[in-house]
Amino acid sequence: MTATAIARGTLKTGIGRLTIAMEADAEMLNAADGQLGDGDLGVTMVRGMRLVSEKADDLPDDVGMALMACAQAFTKTSGSSYGTLLATGLMNMAKATKGRTDVPWPELGDLVGGARDAMMQRGKASLGDKTVLDALDAIASAIAGKDDPAAIGEAAVEAVQTTLDRFRGKEAKIGRARIFAERSVGLDDPGMLAMQRVVLAFAGKHPAQ
Repeated sequence: MTATAIARGTLKTGIGRLTIAMEADAEMLNAADGQLGDGDLGVTMVRGMRLVSEKADDLPDDVGMALMACAQAFTKTSGSSYGTLLATGLMNMAKATKGRTDVPWPELGDLVGGARDAMMQRGKASLGDKTVLDALDAIASAIAGKDDPAAIGEAAVEAVQTTLDRFRGKEAKIGRARIFAERSVGLDDPGMLAMQRVVLAFAGKHPAQ
């Protein structure tokens, strides 16, 4: 991330990086999800990003409208709960940035926090349940007010890793993983793990790039 603000070009760069990362991580994410869920998280992410990538060249300059187009594309290919949650978060960010062609980096923390809250409401989960929400909460706090994209990337990557380490020894408290609560101890939450790969990609630190 090197642009001075979040704009159409920034989104296109992020989409390109994320599409490559999800193709590389698909099997790993499917395996992680298979221990606690349906085993299709990697498929969900790959299918969603492939369609988003196809739309990337046609994204409007309006950041909000571009984010909404990404959310709609992702939703078309994914009927999974995780895909629906991600689309919900993107739609919330779209509403907050509609009508703007440049969004200053210091606003990103609030946008992530807004996405977290919308996803929390949609999924009926709470912080501490060992889900992607805990990762988003940590990211929002870590990058709040930061204006340097490189520093934002560093902080987000560290925040997700710290959250994964903090929750690995805890039981999952919601969703399909809750059925295997004892088995979930010692395992990373698949949704949280997927968010780590997303953050690595956007920060330009994913090993596939």
